[in-house]
Amino acid sequence: GRAGVRSMLDALTAKVGPKGTRDRAIVRCLFDLGLRRGEVCSLDVEHFDAKAGTLAILGKGRAQRETLTLAPTTKAALVAWLSLRGATPGALFWALDRSSKGHRLTGTAVYKIVRALGVEVGLKVRPHGLRHTAITMALDATNGDVRRAAKFSRHRDLRTLSVYDDARTDMAGEVAALVAAAV
Repeated sequence: GRAGVRSMLDALTAKVGPKGTRDRAIVRCLFDLGLRRGEVCSLDVEHFDAKAGTLAILGKGRAQRETLTLAPTTKAALVAWLSLRGATPGALFWALDRSSKGHRLTGTAVYKIVRALGVEVGLKVRPHGLRHTAITMALDATNGDVRRAAKFSRHRDLRTLSVYDDARTDMAGEVAALVAAAV
């Protein structure tokens, strides 16, 4: 939820250095843009346009990259990471440990980064949980406008969003209360 994401970002803000800066940029991409971990892992430096404030992502099942406009917090996190990483071409996010430094992060690595951060703040978190929270919050912010939320989440089928919307509103629980009250 929102409080959990805030706790994670606060913990990352307290971390100085390349790892904290990289991880903050990753969490910002996962949450602020509702990206999947595979979308994050496929990013190269050339896909980020700091001047335009955009990021070109390769969505799930897509053949071409789609350009997304960044929120100021996301842009700032990416600029901070690139100031440490450098602008050399290649993977936007890479490993920092001695054995694989400079290699592109894998989906498993992103999963472990998010899980460890969650444990640090007392939560059980996975990358898709950040996406799920972002989509649920998008539905809340748009007053349940599934078309706008689908544009944000890049879901092709609006029915997929019904899972997020049901979790957001608990329609099944409301109907259960109506049924129970009828007898």
